[in-house]
Amino acid sequence: MEALSDISLVAQVAVFHNKRAFDQLVRKYQSPVRRFFLGQTLGDTQLSDDLAQETFLKTYTHIASFKGLSGFSTWLFRIAYNVLLDYRRSQKITDDIDTSALRNTESRSSDPTLRMDLYSALALLKPEERTCITLQLMEGLAIDKIAEVTQLPLGTVKSHLSRGKKQLANYLRENGYGRNKE
Repeated sequence: MEALSDISLVAQVAVFHNKRAFDQLVRKYQSPVRRFFLGQTLGDTQLSDDLAQETFLKTYTHIASFKGLSGFSTWLFRIAYNVLLDYRRSQKITDDIDTSALRNTESRSSDPTLRMDLYSALALLKPEERTCITLQLMEGLAIDKIAEVTQLPLGTVKSHLSRGKKQLANYLRENGYGRNKE
């Protein structure tokens, strides 16, 4: 039923240029898209907002190309992922991510120390691992959907997830999480 609602809204935007229908799609998906970018930018809220805005602009201008071969959310995250790749290429980002972005954190967690540690742990991951981890753990996407979004082979996604989870677990364990506090 929910997918039908998305398809109905997409059709209204594509055929009739219904801005209210698009606004409904934005309201429905802005938080997940923004969360995805927060994980990728290590909590830089301003950059995350900019990338999310770029994603929705591209979504609006290309909505007529949505074929319905996957869910709308998968298609939207593919656009978000491409926006992220374009940004990384424009910034020539390497594995040495600017940790000053950690100062600008926002998360669903109320513990600022945990937010900092989570973003620090994510900073240790390679960009592809961070993307797969964020899509699975923060956005709840299945492995096959992650493969669709990133256009990586299923086995590669599984490898990125496995390595990323091990690194995250080790980092968090080394920083006092997961131990019984006495």
